[in-house]
Amino acid sequence: MKTLTEAHSEDRLLGGRVTIRQPAAGYRTAIDPVLLAAAVAAKPGQRALELGCGVGAAALCLLARVPGLAVVGVERDAETAALAIDNGMRNGHDSAQFSVIRGDAATFRGADGEFHHVLMNPPYHPPISTASPDSKRSAATHGGEDLAFWAETAWRNLGRRGGVTLIWPTARLSEALAAINGRFGGARLLPLWPREGVPSKRILIRAVKDARSPEILLPGLVLHGEGSSYTEQARAILWEGSGLSWGKGS
Repeated sequence: MKTLTEAHSEDRLLGGRVTIRQPAAGYRTAIDPVLLAAAVAAKPGQRALELGCGVGAAALCLLARVPGLAVVGVERDAETAALAIDNGMRNGHDSAQFSVIRGDAATFRGADGEFHHVLMNPPYHPPISTASPDSKRSAATHGGEDLAFWAETAWRNLGRRGGVTLIWPTARLSEALAAINGRFGGARLLPLWPREGVPSKRILIRAVKDARSPEILLPGLVLHGEGSSYTEQARAILWEGSGLSWGKGS
């Protein structure tokens, strides 16, 4: 039987401003939740909901950037939810600042319209694709529900003109737009380029509840420069906790 030390690792995000404990093997936090947190245009005093919060990486990065924000996470795996709660306490947040509800993110229902923002990194591989042999990794990356269920849950929990922000595979952008169409509008699409001249693999999407304006494709963010080094803009987000700009009128 693994000890706690063997089963989990302690890792730091945002240049050490956020500390998380996560499984040492299987699905592990990469840069996606950090970028997702940077893309949420939250303000102090507002409430945000993260659907499928995992060990709390995105929520805690968001709280580090926006003091005075309250975040509620929804996570269906019991062990992962417990880690998220523990990580919140490790980073100095009480239950009023960061709380975790164990439940299915795709069908979660709080008090209708109580949140200003919803953020999510839904399972992105179709159920028919080859799943990871690690059950937790498979659950985190292989979707059993249509993305439309996640979009409906986000819409239901958002207040008037509330915003949804998600990170999603660029190759499946049409599915994301179909899921939010009719529920959200004014979508802004921000591709994440691995480096200049290389096709985008991930895209950040932000849309507003019940808005009717058309989509806007933004220039995007180039992550890497020469070699494996990050660009100056990417480093500001990943290490210094800077927010991601959505341009004028965002």
